[in-house]
Amino acid sequence: MKPGVYEIPLGTPMMDLLNKWCGGLRPGRKLKAIIPGGSSVPVMTPAEVEQANMDYESINKVAGSYLGSGGFIVMDDTTDMVDALTNLLRFYAHESCGQCTPCREGSAWMYNILCRLRDGLATEDDLVALRDLADNIHSRTICFFGASAAMPVQSFVTKFRDEFVARVESARAGLPAGLAVAK
Repeated sequence: MKPGVYEIPLGTPMMDLLNKWCGGLRPGRKLKAIIPGGSSVPVMTPAEVEQANMDYESINKVAGSYLGSGGFIVMDDTTDMVDALTNLLRFYAHESCGQCTPCREGSAWMYNILCRLRDGLATEDDLVALRDLADNIHSRTICFFGASAAMPVQSFVTKFRDEFVARVESARAGLPAGLAVAK
């Protein structure tokens, strides 16, 4: 990986940016996800990344995501998606200006649910509440900050649902946080 600032032509295939410009993933690692436009846009799966170009229309059409600031967050197969989303929501819960109730209360509630999930204390009802909160915050605030907190939750929980469910199942089985139930 070669982190940096790259100026590329719109329409460049996303995988070309990752592999040719940025040096690809570490040896032996597989792509798990990319957040293409900074932390506030929906996450993309490897299949979506392979189909998308670096332009507004392609990313939205293929993945329902946005180019945004173009600030790539690349995650390989070692990334725990529950931990990654918890880290993102820590920022949003802390930085809400507090003017709008949905954002002020909802971002904190989502973060608290994610902390319970991360720590092995969440239930299936928490996953439902997490999604409901995100759906009810999106587009119901004065500024776009609420939607910025909601979109990552909506996409992570949808696209990587198995990891979130595994945390709930591990908690139900009494396993320490982060250990999955064998199937």
